[in-house]
Amino acid sequence: MFTIQHHERIGSTNDEARRLALLGAEHGTVVHADEQTAGRGRRERAWYSPPGNLYMSVLLRLDAPLRRLPELSFLTALAVADAVDALLPKQTRATLKWPNDVLVNGGKIAGILLEQADTATIIGVGLNVLYAPHNVAYKTTTLAASGGIASVDGARDILLERLGIHLATWRDQGFAPIREAWMARGHPIGTPLRAGIGNHPIEGTFAGLDDDGALLLDTDQGRKRVMAGDVGSPSV
Repeated sequence: MFTIQHHERIGSTNDEARRLALLGAEHGTVVHADEQTAGRGRRERAWYSPPGNLYMSVLLRLDAPLRRLPELSFLTALAVADAVDALLPKQTRATLKWPNDVLVNGGKIAGILLEQADTATIIGVGLNVLYAPHNVAYKTTTLAASGGIASVDGARDILLERLGIHLATWRDQGFAPIREAWMARGHPIGTPLRAGIGNHPIEGTFAGLDDDGALLLDTDQGRKRVMAGDVGSPSV
C-alpha cells in the first residue's frame, strides 16, 4: 500500500509530504530522506537529522473523524517499536512513553510527529539508527548502540509493514486493541509521573490510558486526564 519517494537530502520530510498532499498525492505516499536540514519534532523542536538515521513521512487519507486522528500517534509508536524489536537482540525490547516516544533501555530511540494537510494526515518518524543527539535533556540511544542491526532501509521496510498491519486493526476494530497493545509496552500502572506543559505540571501515578488515549494520573486531588504535554519522573 506504500509508494516510496527517496531523497538524499531534504529540508523536512513532513514538509515535502504536506506539499505532495496539497497536490493530491495518494494515500500511502512515503517521503524518505537520508538527511534533513530542517527536521522538527513536537512543538517545533529541531530534530537532529544527520545521514545514517531513518527519516520518513507517511501520507494517509483516512475516512475517520478528526477526533480519532490522535489515536494514530499510539498506533505509529507500536509500529516503530515492532520494527526496533525486529532489529535488536532477542533479549532487548522497546518500551513506550506517553504519548509516542519509543525507548530502548530508557533511552529515546525514535520520535513521531503527526500533522494535518487539508484532508490528509502526515505521520513523520525519525529513528536513530547510527546517531543520536547528545545536547538534549534526556537520555538517547541508537539501534547500533543497543546491539541492533544498523539498517536504515531494513528499519523502514519493517516499520511500514507493521504500520500497515496496525492501521488495518485500527480501521477494523477501533482503538481498543491499539490501546491494549500500547499499555503492554508502556509505563507500568502505578509509575510516578509528572506531566504537563510549561508552569502547570501534574504529578501523580500512572493509571492507564483513557478510551481516547488521554493519560490518566491518580493525584492527591483525584484522577486527572492529560491530553497533551511532556512526561517525566516527578520532581524530588
